[in-house]
Amino acid sequence: MNNNRLITLFFLQKNRTNQQNICPIRCRITYNKKRKEFSTGFFINPDYWNSKEQLAKPPSKDNTFINTQLSLIKQQINQAFLFLQVNEKEFDVEDIYLQHKGKSIKSEKTFLEVFDYHNSKVKKTIGIDYVESTYKKFEECKRLMKKFIRHKYKKNDLVLQNIKFIFLEDLDYYLKTERRQSQSTINKHIQRVRKIIKLAILEGFIDKDPFVFYRPKRTTKELIFLTSEELKLIETHQLRQKKLVIVKDLFIFCCYTGLAYADMSELNTKNIQVGFDGNEWIEMSRKKTKSKISIPLLPKPRDILLKYNNKLPKISNQKFNSYLKEIADIIGINKNLTHHIARKTFASTVLLYNGVPMEVVSELLGHSKITITQEHYAKVVKKKISDEVSKLNQKLGQD
Repeated sequence: MNNNRLITLFFLQKNRTNQQNICPIRCRITYNKKRKEFSTGFFINPDYWNSKEQLAKPPSKDNTFINTQLSLIKQQINQAFLFLQVNEKEFDVEDIYLQHKGKSIKSEKTFLEVFDYHNSKVKKTIGIDYVESTYKKFEECKRLMKKFIRHKYKKNDLVLQNIKFIFLEDLDYYLKTERRQSQSTINKHIQRVRKIIKLAILEGFIDKDPFVFYRPKRTTKELIFLTSEELKLIETHQLRQKKLVIVKDLFIFCCYTGLAYADMSELNTKNIQVGFDGNEWIEMSRKKTKSKISIPLLPKPRDILLKYNNKLPKISNQKFNSYLKEIADIIGINKNLTHHIARKTFASTVLLYNGVPMEVVSELLGHSKITITQEHYAKVVKKKISDEVSKLNQKLGQD
């Protein structure tokens, strides 16, 4: 069955048959597996209705009038469908009905409809503009929004025009109290909701952003990374188990390249290129953001690549982090080691602590904005300044 085909069906609502033995004639529009039913405003004796032929029979003045009106309704629905095909990028069965009734299809769009529209676009561009994990996060957010709307408004959906500023405040409270989520997680969901509203504005479904003055609640998250002493401890410790040695090598590789787990897993010889300066660089696009990154291949990661014949071993993220915890216990590092700490160590201990400017760090990490880097690593810069000032004070005190 072609789900994109428009089907118009007339049927009788026999449970509403009155004392005159006549019942309403209803119309059902089906498009894209979705249905819309509505009353035609006409009534008929059930004995005079031929469901298969969709006609009132036998020929009579009343039956001819009904057939003419039903034919006109079907013609108007077809015209509405053709109009939307020509003028709309995306539409649904509700839009066909509204267009047939002469109503504005834009003002009647709902929040979850636009969420579905957004997620379908993301799904179609997985591997082009987005990764599958991004799609899954938006789908999870949509499911949460359904539960929130049901919980707060006792409805299945909300018309976009009815969404006000307080929506996000109520959402924040719901996720915090009912779902027990942290503020950083809540802020991520709110960020996705705001993206849906921005899409609705771009598509002309609403005229203005109801959340324009909303400011997300600030979170304080401790930045965990390895100090130069801890990094040296991991580098020099001799492990016996082969699987732990492999994980240690991969971890150190990322401590000196800043590659995220997904990017490390995708790395191959084609990504190692000689740059303008005659040195080797890692040239690739980040899997998460699709932004291009160029990272100088420092001696330690170069040696690790050579050790494995320029092809890093493959290991799942779950096992990687599990083995890292074993390594931390063996060496005596009292930190919850994960792959992501390697990336933070690269930015903090390897780059910022060695005087590399923030804008260069942002470029090497592949952040879309320098503000993202500043937000995460501002305290590292302050610590570096504090250390340098302390050294200066000591020097001045000696003089």
